[in-house]
Amino acid sequence: MKTFIKISLSTVAVCGMAFTLMAQGEKKSGGAAPAKKGPGILQPQMTVETGSYAKPHGTIGQKPSAVWTATTLGASVDGKPNQARIGTVVGEILDFSCYLQIGKHGEKHRSCAQKCFQAGQPIGLMAEDGTLYMVMEEEHDPRRDGLTDFRRAAIEHAAHIMEVTGTISQHGGYRAIYVHGYLKK
Repeated sequence: MKTFIKISLSTVAVCGMAFTLMAQGEKKSGGAAPAKKGPGILQPQMTVETGSYAKPHGTIGQKPSAVWTATTLGASVDGKPNQARIGTVVGEILDFSCYLQIGKHGEKHRSCAQKCFQAGQPIGLMAEDGTLYMVMEEEHDPRRDGLTDFRRAAIEHAAHIMEVTGTISQHGGYRAIYVHGYLKK
């Protein structure tokens, strides 16, 4: 019984000292570190060489005049598409499937991402905080019918940090940016 009491008191003393040291560290640093907003980036050692979050390599998508185009409105249930907003996100164009499966992105993964895009794998955009978006054409019927060429732009800019503008939608933890302006001529 005496041993149990000694161990219990020692445990309480060690915990008390740990909390005191943590509190002193917070005072010295001006408080706790700010919480990260996004999920973070998988395999951060795989870096991008073209563009930066402060200075993107270029732009993808045109700022639309309305959240959804006529073909999307026409294809929606009862003429009411899901809620969305027009917006811009800066991020790395990446192969959604490889990134979620094995964490690959960046310049060393560029040629694989390009092959995956050519094979129809989903195109993603990763923001600086690690938030992921699927990226696809907004125009519903032309996209469905193969009358858009956004995939070509994605192949060209795989592993580049780009400024992407379009219609942003989210549901159930999934995020998407629907880009405008890629109808085949």
